[in-house]
Amino acid sequence: MGMAGSQADVTVDILVVGAGAAGLFAGTWAGRAAHAAGRPLTIVAVDGARKLGAKILVAGGGRCNVTHHAVSEADYGGATPPAIRKVLRRFSVADTVRFFSAAGVEFYREDTGKLFPTTDSSRTVLDALLREALAAGVRLVHPARVTGLDRDAEGFVATTSAGEFRARRVILCPGGRSLPKSGSDGGGFELARSLHHSLTAPIVPALVPLLLPAGHWITSLSGLALPATLTLRSGTGKRLHAATGSTLCTHQGLSGPAVLDISRHWLVARHTDPAAALWINWLPGETAESIDRLLVDGQRRGPLAVLRERLTERLARCLCGAANAHATGDLTRDARRAVAAAVVASPLPITGDRGFTVAEATAGGVPLTEVRLETMESRNCPGLHFAGEVLDVDGRIGGFNFQWAWSSGFVAGEAAARQLLQPAADAAADTGSDAGADVTRPAETS
Repeated sequence: MGMAGSQADVTVDILVVGAGAAGLFAGTWAGRAAHAAGRPLTIVAVDGARKLGAKILVAGGGRCNVTHHAVSEADYGGATPPAIRKVLRRFSVADTVRFFSAAGVEFYREDTGKLFPTTDSSRTVLDALLREALAAGVRLVHPARVTGLDRDAEGFVATTSAGEFRARRVILCPGGRSLPKSGSDGGGFELARSLHHSLTAPIVPALVPLLLPAGHWITSLSGLALPATLTLRSGTGKRLHAATGSTLCTHQGLSGPAVLDISRHWLVARHTDPAAALWINWLPGETAESIDRLLVDGQRRGPLAVLRERLTERLARCLCGAANAHATGDLTRDARRAVAAAVVASPLPITGDRGFTVAEATAGGVPLTEVRLETMESRNCPGLHFAGEVLDVDGRIGGFNFQWAWSSGFVAGEAAARQLLQPAADAAADTGSDAGADVTRPAETS
């Protein structure tokens, strides 16, 4: 692993910007493709972090949820499902499992479908990625923050804090804006813009806890976790999205898988429809009618006694309070229906989110319409490839964002190498000579 200090300008075949999950994977597959063709390329991955892999190390509570046993385009937001599907099919979950198994990392599957390393340590995953990248001939240079990226007639010029790099091709994998301390602070978006790319609007946190007004009754339930369904509706009442799963009440609002999953949808919807709103059903699968029947049947016992059979007493009391209904004794029909509505459709007056500093992903980025999906190469800037979170693709919780990193990184890395080698192969076919005899490569870096 190369540490960057002051160094002379370097010329390489492929420069990978960002050595996180997508960047390490892209570099590895670029190197493997070159070695398979018998024509090694000079591949350098630069990263602004002093210690590589911060996001990998904190993922899954330090266990690293590498992928999910079943992944499809339906698990993602952002770009169109057919575009996402095309990339995912190029490197599947089975391919991911095979890659890591060959690298000495085995997985086990949780009931949720998440796949974790049997060591329960994200360090196992990061070490394997670093080993495979180095074995494929990738030189890792860090800390080397890229502050400028330009294209000229000969290729690309990257200005970094560790000197200048010239490259024939660039794979841009700088991440998005989530967990900025890890290095993905949005600087990569500006690099993409400088090379004639647009960005979607809005770019917002994804997989992020949501905030409620100070003193809202849900905040008094801090620490309570239970299954719930959150539903996003437009200002006109149209159902836009729903997420069911574990939900955690906090002193600031709501968190947990269901909340994290729906957060990006709420944030994006509010951008164009300020009246879009979230609602929560504390008993997934139940309706206002079914709860009303339960309350009617238990009228003599009172709503608290009825709800306590399904919910905690604290939550049951809060729901009665939110409905302005007595917790004990008979209820009027209107009061009973108000309690039922509170159970299955409590409005959530969300005031905001915890921000990119705690978000696990970024929603928005470079549109996939500006990328050739067969190669992840830019349509606007030949020789520039993309992979990972910088693109307008974000997955739900459960390993889906890592799978996007593996799939897009594989396509970008292999294509970048193949397209560098193809002209030489074509020339050899035309002359009948050995392609390896005539190709001149930039000087090796060490």
